[in-house]
Amino acid sequence: MAQPDPNRILRLLPLVAGGLGGTLLLVNRVLTPALSESQARSDVLGVILSAVLILAGLLWQRVQPILPEAVALVGAEGFELDPTLPDDLKTELAWASHLLLTNTVTRSVVAYRQGKTLLRRGILATKAEVTPGPILNRVLDTGKAVYLVKLEIYPGRVEFDYLPENTQGVICQPMGDGGALILAANAPRSYTRQDEAWVQGLADKLGHSLDERADELAYGLAVDTDPPARVLPGVESPS
Repeated sequence: MAQPDPNRILRLLPLVAGGLGGTLLLVNRVLTPALSESQARSDVLGVILSAVLILAGLLWQRVQPILPEAVALVGAEGFELDPTLPDDLKTELAWASHLLLTNTVTRSVVAYRQGKTLLRRGILATKAEVTPGPILNRVLDTGKAVYLVKLEIYPGRVEFDYLPENTQGVICQPMGDGGALILAANAPRSYTRQDEAWVQGLADKLGHSLDERADELAYGLAVDTDPPARVLPGVESPS
């Protein structure tokens, strides 16, 4: 469901005032049989003021852009963590995902590393397994983030079938060696530069923690045959 624009009336006010003023001046000129010098000067000033108002209205369209439309993502809310992770890493992933979900437009978080889904949180799609496609593989290979500002316009969106089907925007952020933090937003063009910098910082911190425990994680991932544990949403990591 689209969010209403709270600045809509304010945005249109200068345009309406300028257009109405110019129209009234034109009507007054047409209905005036004999034009005096003082009225001519007033008309000139009125035309200038109307033009300034219209110009200000057009500039406000750029200075105060229309808010992107947000939707309710399709899926069930949940929180899944890989049970083979050490408790301290579970807690770190839980806190990072909590911060992203409560302080940005992110509505779904997926943490992926070396063929394994470590975390899914927020609005979850039916498919749990992350299958890297060309976009995610490029992020893993180059170590550079990709921000798909409006997912529906990208042909490669089909690879994100592990995210809610009506996801509006996606950030794929590198997270250590062979890992990525994948964020789904409920509105297009909604992440700011500050948000992107914050996401990068969190992913770097998580990646560093995961890389430090690489040997331990490799053993745990090799012996794990059970599906990820399902727990209710919350900050605490499952035991």
